[in-house]
Amino acid sequence: MSAGPVFVLGGAQTDFARNWKREGRGLADLVAETARSALEATDVDADEIEVGHIGNFASEIYCGQGHLGGLLVETDPAFVGLPTARHEAACASGSVAVLAAMSDLESGRYDVALVLGVEMMRNVPTEESVRNLGAAAWVPRETEDVPYVWPSIFSSLGDEYERRYGLDDSYLDAIARSNFANARRNPNAQTRTWTLDDASFAADDTANPVVAGRLRKQHCSQVTDGGAAVVLATMPFAARWAERAGRRYDELAVIRGWGHRTDRMALDDKLADAKSDPYVFPQVRGAALDAFDRAGLVDVHGLDAVEVHDCFATTHYMAIDHLGITPPGESWRAIEDGTVLFGGSLPINPSGGLMGLGHPVGASGARMLLDATKQVTGTAGDYQVEGARTVGTLNIGGSATTTVSFVVGRAADTT
Repeated sequence: MSAGPVFVLGGAQTDFARNWKREGRGLADLVAETARSALEATDVDADEIEVGHIGNFASEIYCGQGHLGGLLVETDPAFVGLPTARHEAACASGSVAVLAAMSDLESGRYDVALVLGVEMMRNVPTEESVRNLGAAAWVPRETEDVPYVWPSIFSSLGDEYERRYGLDDSYLDAIARSNFANARRNPNAQTRTWTLDDASFAADDTANPVVAGRLRKQHCSQVTDGGAAVVLATMPFAARWAERAGRRYDELAVIRGWGHRTDRMALDDKLADAKSDPYVFPQVRGAALDAFDRAGLVDVHGLDAVEVHDCFATTHYMAIDHLGITPPGESWRAIEDGTVLFGGSLPINPSGGLMGLGHPVGASGARMLLDATKQVTGTAGDYQVEGARTVGTLNIGGSATTTVSFVVGRAADTT
């Protein structure tokens, strides 16, 4: 029997500008700080946590470390004996960890879960990190003799839009400009202090060199160390927690809906399967629609903001029409009229997104959920979207092989 909706009591993220190796710290330190910060932020004691879930993509490759549930237990003496699990779904690892924790709570097994997403990626040279990330593609089919696997793959996504609908790269530049501008408002953003000018968002081979295909430097997300964590709870615990915290129960954040789909592994196979579909990635579209349906929303316009997976400007562009903000192939309209910009009617990535805020791969899904929670509870600070009550996320792993979408709202709006 379901224990009712799953509440997000809050959480924490690390400063994504930090380089943990330079600080002389490792993955165990990252796990511990992320977990402890989330407990402190929510005023939940370690002995109140009943289950732990960790999202991580490639700690074995980057750090030679597996079995991350054990590292979570090392965080606090009260965690000894805590049931834990680690989840991997490339860049959607954090969201899949959230889904697993939700299942635990909805089934009635547990009342309180701690969910972390962590990734340490700056402890190796950039070239090695790029090779490591290729493990989320189809090896060796998509990776052999390809120096920049993901920029190449997602440049091909832009090429597919060009073939089907036409694509003016100036809109990719506008997406990049928006995300980096939003990141300047976020005190945890990796790029918040970067100095960028007009040349940084133009076809300038010095300030904004080509990385692969049609994608330039500022079209790409960051290589990032970082963690994000949320505390999830059932209705009974959330009600007690709100009372002791002096919070209004009806203003607490709750996961209203979710979608989760997995497509074929290789980009070419996805594109071939979808050649007659108006959407380039039908399963991404399906995951978003599943989340809206479970949340009781008619469409995307029931949201006040959305955090999307802008690992590259082309995925951000894809997210606009796949969410239904525009018809297929017309994402440019929502950029041109300002709909998806900060201050628009449906801003995308007020946090700065993966481009501006940073992209520690296993943490991004949990971070998106945390930022959605901040928005609906009015605690996002300088990047708060005024009046936000319902916020969505769209997190993808690989070339949209795994897609997870959440809708977060307030308890008062949940039926």
